[in-house]
Amino acid sequence: MVNCPMCDAVIDVDEEELDEGDALTCEECGANLSVSGTSPLELSPDGDDDDEEDEDFEDEDFDEDEDEDLEDEEEEEEDEWK
Repeated sequence: MVNCPMCDAVIDVDEEELDEGDALTCEECGANLSVSGTSPLELSPDGDDDDEEDEDFEDEDFDEDEDEDLEDEEEEEEDEWK
């Protein structure tokens, strides 16, 4: 047994069958992990985890849309005031 480095959940694996570089997925948080050491067994987040990049990208898009909406509202308020 080993703990997920992302959420600390216990991952039940057969340590004898794992080799350095093997890929695992945490059932609790869904993180992609790789075996970084076998004695003792150590896991690290997989460097190819696209989920985090997608979340950052989506946040950037949301912020831009929010700014555009605020600008539109401000223009409407100015027009109503005139």
